[in-house]
Amino acid sequence: MIHDNRLCDLGEGPLWHPLRQQLFWFDILNQKLLSQDETGPREWIFPHIVSAAGWIDSERLLVAGEVGLSILNLTDGTLTPHRAVEEDRVETRSNDGRADPLGGFWFGTMGKEAQPGAGAIYRYYRGELRKIFAGLDIPNAICFPPQGGFAHFADTTTGKVMKVHLDEFGWPDAAPEVFLDLTAEGLNPDGAVIDAEGVMWLAQWGAGRVAAYDAQGTFLRAVAIGGPHSSCPAFGGETLYCTTAREGMSEADLAAHPDSGKVFHVSGVATGQSEHQVIL
Repeated sequence: MIHDNRLCDLGEGPLWHPLRQQLFWFDILNQKLLSQDETGPREWIFPHIVSAAGWIDSERLLVAGEVGLSILNLTDGTLTPHRAVEEDRVETRSNDGRADPLGGFWFGTMGKEAQPGAGAIYRYYRGELRKIFAGLDIPNAICFPPQGGFAHFADTTTGKVMKVHLDEFGWPDAAPEVFLDLTAEGLNPDGAVIDAEGVMWLAQWGAGRVAAYDAQGTFLRAVAIGGPHSSCPAFGGETLYCTTAREGMSEADLAAHPDSGKVFHVSGVATGQSEHQVIL
């Protein structure tokens, strides 16, 4: 079902705010954050590309953008720069991101034209910022199991989702290992989230679906999404939301899939984790 009728060129980064009981998501190419509340549709326009967020409290989000991390006040719309990241690299922008169980925030960067090797993944944790992985094309699928201990991420162009062990402070302390290899199926891993039972729900760009995999990487099921470019899922309780995109679709494709770019939801597929709070 359609959650919101607004068309995003590149919908991404859905975040269910557990205190506000409200979904936020981004239209990357149009530099927007979107939502709905009791007053109706809401939008925040940014001076640069933005793509992912974590919640700080009921009024503030930590937002990843092409010049770094900023704090958005949802009440008055003020945007306060927090930490600069790649602000001197005009060829890159931010991409996927998610808060981890310890209050850190992971986010990726990539080339605006998906230049090979231009991307990286960073982690911000209680004032410290580190680049933890480099040389990526399109970093995606950043997500964390409910019990902690490791993280997942993907480089979409490789067709693989990785798993990396974390130390007691949530920093990677081992080399990443392959968790899912989708190359034989020709599937493109995009955004992902892990539910309360430890099942990964992975959006697959171009396949119009979100696929579920257990903790051993076994395929369980897939949920169809109303646009071929399914980009990133999020859970709000027992509702699965997924953003989609219109980017890269021909006029014929858009005519065949006119709802592409909207946000969709499916109820009753699983129960999500509560999204973790970012601790500044």
